[in-house]
Amino acid sequence: MFKLNSNQWSTFTHSESQSFTLPLQPQNANSDIDALAKPSLETTDTKVNPENQKTQILQNSQLLDILLSHLLKYGVLFASSVVLFGGILYLLHHGAEPAQYQFFHGEPSEFRSPTGVAVAVLSGSRRGIIQLGLLLLIATPILRVVVSLLVFVKQRNWIYVTITTLVLTALIYSLVGAYY
Repeated sequence: MFKLNSNQWSTFTHSESQSFTLPLQPQNANSDIDALAKPSLETTDTKVNPENQKTQILQNSQLLDILLSHLLKYGVLFASSVVLFGGILYLLHHGAEPAQYQFFHGEPSEFRSPTGVAVAVLSGSRRGIIQLGLLLLIATPILRVVVSLLVFVKQRNWIYVTITTLVLTALIYSLVGAYY
């Protein structure tokens, strides 16, 4: 049988009482693993390596994907929470009233523009809170395009900057262009 006793391997058998000791070699403190684990400023390479560039671009695109997925996920959760909060407040106040489906009543004029929704929320309107949540839900993908535009400008990728600017212009015009 083999047994480890503080940096030494020992062998022994039950029938014999002799033991042999084999010393272990101490670990080298300056091993390659330790050198790789610690980043060094002295080993910077000034040459542009195409593989390193491709790896950097891949890492940047993965970070952008993660950022945008978190933005969409948390934006939708926040907007849904606002709608739920407004819906609960609305039902607490108007939940016992009977629904009147005989006549169609369109949306009040105060809820037809983003500024009207903001005024309604500041005045304490429960329907205004619901509309604010819906506007936040619509604004979440627009914010995604804005973040993409900023990242593309930082990367100096002018083709994507142009395309993203056109998309952002169309989105903003479709949201507020009809009101002004």
